Amino acid sequence: MTNSQPQARQMDTGEKNLDRKVHTLEVDSGEKRLNELGYTQELRREMSLLKIFGITFSSMALFIGTTLYGSSILYAGPAPMIWGWVVVTFFTWFIGIAMAEICSSFPTAGSLYFWAAHLAGPRWGPFASWCCAWLEVIGLVSGIGAQAYSGSQTLQIIILLCTGTNKGGGYFAPPWVFLCMYIALTITWAVLNIFALQVVAFLDIISICWQVIGGLVVVIMLPLVAPHTQSASYVFTHFKTSPELTGISSTPYAVILSVLLSHYCLYGYDTAAHLTEETKGADKNGPIAILSSIGVITIFGGAYYLALTFCIQDLNYLYDPTNETAGALIPAQIFYDAFQGRFHHSGGAIVFLFIIWGSYFFCGLSVTASAARVVYALSRDGGIPFSSIWRLLHPKYKVPKNAVWLCAAIAIVLGLPLLKVNVVFTAILSINTVGWIGSYAVPIFARLVMDEKNFKPGPFFLGRTRRPICLVAFLWICYTCSVFLLPTFYPINWNSVNYAPIALVVCLTLIMLWWVLDARKWFKGPVRNIKLQNGNV
Repeated sequence: MTNSQPQARQMDTGEKNLDRKVHTLEVDSGEKRLNELGYTQELRREMSLLKIFGITFSSMALFIGTTLYGSSILYAGPAPMIWGWVVVTFFTWFIGIAMAEICSSFPTAGSLYFWAAHLAGPRWGPFASWCCAWLEVIGLVSGIGAQAYSGSQTLQIIILLCTGTNKGGGYFAPPWVFLCMYIALTITWAVLNIFALQVVAFLDIISICWQVIGGLVVVIMLPLVAPHTQSASYVFTHFKTSPELTGISSTPYAVILSVLLSHYCLYGYDTAAHLTEETKGADKNGPIAILSSIGVITIFGGAYYLALTFCIQDLNYLYDPTNETAGALIPAQIFYDAFQGRFHHSGGAIVFLFIIWGSYFFCGLSVTASAARVVYALSRDGGIPFSSIWRLLHPKYKVPKNAVWLCAAIAIVLGLPLLKVNVVFTAILSINTVGWIGSYAVPIFARLVMDEKNFKPGPFFLGRTRRPICLVAFLWICYTCSVFLLPTFYPINWNSVNYAPIALVVCLTLIMLWWVLDARKWFKGPVRNIKLQNGNV
């Protein structure tokens, strides 16, 4: 009996140790790192690599630059736009690689603003986190509005062609109907995001098939259908400014504006980072989703804009307000000219436009999911007024339902001026781009200047190459943000001015005043809900 008791205790201890080992083996690597950073797992971690790639790919969207294509060609002709795509994609890879390394080390829902807080250190971390968080919120919420506008414009042209074209008495939706479509899309995305993220993820897997197959259909069929295609010299070397239409006579300025399309198409890959607390193996799958999304959009996006440019029939006619699509969406007229010229019917153009509309729908759905996660994460850390409301999760689906509705409501308010002002889209798009891409700059700059010994690398690690990569990425972000604040048409008046600088100055001034007068006293960045044992992150 005496010998059996110690033996029994040893067996009990061995079983407990075995249980602990089994539990340790079962803990997801992303969840383990999340716990090390001081957070418990609250959201459901059930997203696979395919699903997280689907949502990230949808946030970038293959056809997202369709609305900007016409102005890009108008500013300086096809060559600057096509070669601009090559240049912008090259520098975008630097940003993506820099962010992939940080995502691998910090797989949290707060993503960029969480990264900024920890990479900037205890002294500057709260301020860096504050700036990054609000830039993210501004960029993502206005991103919902940008997709709602683009989707509504595409639907407007679909209805026009289905009812007889602009020349045949078709119905061209007036501003109030356009705004109703804008609001309906925004509410639809919010409702879908109230359900489990698995629903959104499933729809975004459909989005991959939709955009890849649809992209192949458009890219392959359009040149085959078009009665006439442009020469390679026209596409790759033709340069022509249009000062009579744009008011811009400066050649460098026109080239800079013609490349805005490429800048606008190549961001959104950080969506994978926003959803890492819901992703299996997020420290590995997050970086993979970021880089693979950039790669797919680089190839397919470039092919799409090449196909459009090769299939231009009459460049001047595209901008004629009396043409079949009222000159409202230039790619739509390219589709119409191709199918009408070949088959004397516009059915194919309507199908192509529906493919593009679907791309905007899936993109808006993903951007809404991403925006809600940022608002949730910031609310969890007390960084938004009435944070206790916005951080509430749906009791069944475990999604930030109130944050979803807050983002949707703000996006709707942004769209209300559509009733009176024609350049609202330019402002929304610019705010979206500057806020979203600008938020990338804060953690990347912090990673650039930080002491390497304070960084705990994840599976994706750059090593000695991180300084040059981060430097190039940071400088390119600064350039991108600056060009979206430029006036896009001259002479400047109330109907042509870019309202984005005014809106951003007002917002950022209020945010900085809030920081100086109040927030700096209590906002300390991400608030842990686990007490760390050794204080290392």
